[in-house]
Amino acid sequence: MPPFSIPKSSIPKLSRSLASLTPSRRGALALWLALMTPCAWSASSSASITEPTAEFVYKYLLGEVAAQRGEFGLASQLFLDLAKQTRNPSLAERATQAASIARIPQLAVPSAALWAELAPDSMQAAEAASQMYIANGELKKAIPQIQKVLSNEAVRANAFMELNALMMRITDKTSVLTAIQQLAGTYSKLPEAHFAIAQAAYFAHDESLMEAELMLAAKLRPGWEPPAQIRGQMLMEKDPQQGIAFYKDFVKAHPDADQIRLALGRALLGQKKNAEAKVEFSKLVEKHKNNPEMNVIVGLLALDAKEYAFADRYLQHALETGFKEPNKLYFNLGRSAAEQKDDARALQWYDKIGEGEQFLAGRLAASAIIARRDGIDGAISMLDNVDGLTSDQQALVIQNEAMMLNQAKRTDEAYTLLEKAVKSIPDNPDLMYDFALTAERTGKFEMMEDQLNKIIKMKPDFAAAYNALGYSYADRNIKLVEAKNLIETATRLSPEDHYIMDSLGWVYYRLGDLTHASEQLRRAYAVQQDPEIAAHLAEVLWKQGQRDEAQSILDKALSANPENEVLASTAQKLKSAL
Repeated sequence: MPPFSIPKSSIPKLSRSLASLTPSRRGALALWLALMTPCAWSASSSASITEPTAEFVYKYLLGEVAAQRGEFGLASQLFLDLAKQTRNPSLAERATQAASIARIPQLAVPSAALWAELAPDSMQAAEAASQMYIANGELKKAIPQIQKVLSNEAVRANAFMELNALMMRITDKTSVLTAIQQLAGTYSKLPEAHFAIAQAAYFAHDESLMEAELMLAAKLRPGWEPPAQIRGQMLMEKDPQQGIAFYKDFVKAHPDADQIRLALGRALLGQKKNAEAKVEFSKLVEKHKNNPEMNVIVGLLALDAKEYAFADRYLQHALETGFKEPNKLYFNLGRSAAEQKDDARALQWYDKIGEGEQFLAGRLAASAIIARRDGIDGAISMLDNVDGLTSDQQALVIQNEAMMLNQAKRTDEAYTLLEKAVKSIPDNPDLMYDFALTAERTGKFEMMEDQLNKIIKMKPDFAAAYNALGYSYADRNIKLVEAKNLIETATRLSPEDHYIMDSLGWVYYRLGDLTHASEQLRRAYAVQQDPEIAAHLAEVLWKQGQRDEAQSILDKALSANPENEVLASTAQKLKSAL
């Protein structure tokens, strides 16, 4: 079968659906066919037809129906097949869009490549092709398409500012740096080009190059804030006092640099220099006194720094001056009260939240207070009575209820709740994931494996599903080769996740590779001193003969997490091994 041919099993059911096209949809199709020019129907370089063939119309209709039914993978196959036959860029565009929605790289990449080939002057096609190539790890093929985008002066500066975000999923940061240097080479007088190199150098751990490029960007555009922000962050990491001094000098030279003044205020708060921070924030609020959004920004920064009185003052002032999203203020004022252990005031704020983006977040936050104060049954009862939720919101409520039940060690109830939920709200990967983990806690490993495999098939970029399945195998000391493959896939999808680093270290341990095991576990522990990571690292170090360090890590972790069962079990295991 040709790679993009129509699956025979799909034709009967789609054919039956052709009649379901609405009159307006059929009319739009007729208009589209009528507007197609004869050259668009060229089937090859040596032959052409002057009107659409019956086969073309049939395939196009099948593609339309497939898209209407949400079968975007099939729609993409059909449109790509037609685009290859007719050399029509609009069909290649349709194929690219459908493949993107379906998240099928093996269709998205050739569709976007064909679209860019057939529409060489289209910036949209070049952008799509570069995105698809990079998502598929094909950086070299993406470069010519990015160059095409950068050739457009109108979008060049913004394109450079977005380059590193575009390439974020490429794990080889040195190759990214090389590529961006190549792309920036012909734009040496553009500050955004130097800023893009500086960002790439940061990710590639080339500090000297980063500093040099930031200085060039600042020289080309004095007072430009983005390079100053990065330079300030660098200095703050090395020496907070140097960072604060840099920020102060910058705002003295450029008094309108609001983002740097915000960074200065945040840095001062971080160093407990609250009086100085309030001076900087007051300048910002006074400058923007008719803009309640500045009060919100300052209030949220203060809240993150746990300066509650300061935060409440500015958030309430934003409320009084007509901030357009009051629900956001109610939610954060409730959060402030909750962090101050004022449950009654927190619930009052959460109860003020009306319909909109923050409504469910407020109900969930209120349920946490009710669970702590009155018990989880009251919290679950409250959540069960929340009306007007979408299926995704219902799933989120159920996930929170199950989490509370699991935390209360009512695992069987959590399992029953989630089992019903995945049947009533099918194809929700997050809900299925929680069900899988709860199934594992109850010892139902076959159910766990079934759910995780379904998630992986449904959502191939769900890193946590690969990790959970691989870790379960490793922890049970079974299917270790498959476990390693699963966890390595998770690592490629989410290379900075410390839980995945921990899983990789643990499977190395099970395979007897202590060197790589300790290396991965140390990396994970450096990112997050999680008690289970500490237990794994201690066990591996103990096995390597580094017993003093292992005991030190265990003692520290047990002191911070005295009730953690994994830590206690590991400590007992090592003690019995003496």
